[in-house]
Amino acid sequence: MDTYRVRLLERQEVADRTFALWFEKPPGFEFRAGQFVDLTLIDPPETDLAGTTRSFTVASAPGDDRLRIATRLRDTAFKRSLARLPVGAEVLIEGPLGSFTLHNNPARPAVFLAGGIGVTPFLSIIRDAYHRRLPHTLFLFYSNRRPEDAPFLEELQELQQQHPPFRLVATITKPESSTVSWQGETGYLTAELLRKYLPSLEGPVYYIAGPPAMVGAMRQMLQQAGVDPDDIRSEDFAGY
Repeated sequence: MDTYRVRLLERQEVADRTFALWFEKPPGFEFRAGQFVDLTLIDPPETDLAGTTRSFTVASAPGDDRLRIATRLRDTAFKRSLARLPVGAEVLIEGPLGSFTLHNNPARPAVFLAGGIGVTPFLSIIRDAYHRRLPHTLFLFYSNRRPEDAPFLEELQELQQQHPPFRLVATITKPESSTVSWQGETGYLTAELLRKYLPSLEGPVYYIAGPPAMVGAMRQMLQQAGVDPDDIRSEDFAGY
């Protein structure tokens, strides 16, 4: 596994207190959609006991010419330093890491269950499926408190238009707290919501990503609905 020194190229707010960061893609760096990297800040202005390295899923597709990560802003030394990182500054990335990637058999649909920033591996996988015209049927059930809290929602809506094998089902749990109108699904991710859109709960491969409590609840929900635990894959996104 190699370590690369890369420059920050761009920063963009993609949801309330959530930013995407684009970095150089090093020559020879190859990864599979859904994998992550370890990012290390070089001489940050402040540190804490957790150190200067964190893991981030690559939210761009392998065919993109830049590497994109996304992060919620939190009041930690690492996040404060990352938020102040100027364009042109260098960081270290190590990777790629992880096996949270799309299964090979296109006869089995993929059902993605995401909460908040946990959408990043699925964005990478969906973008890759679009670029490579993969035949897999893809469903993304995407939960956020408000539309303003949903990273990459517009990009995912555009991908649904561009790539017919992909279906987005976004649901908002606190629409009354939003300043914008929401016409889509409301409430939490449930077996009933999945049954509304899936031909059957049996057959797909399920992928869950989000905060640890959400991942645990989704895994329990699927198993109680009769999904084989062998058909469930998950990745926790803890805050730091």
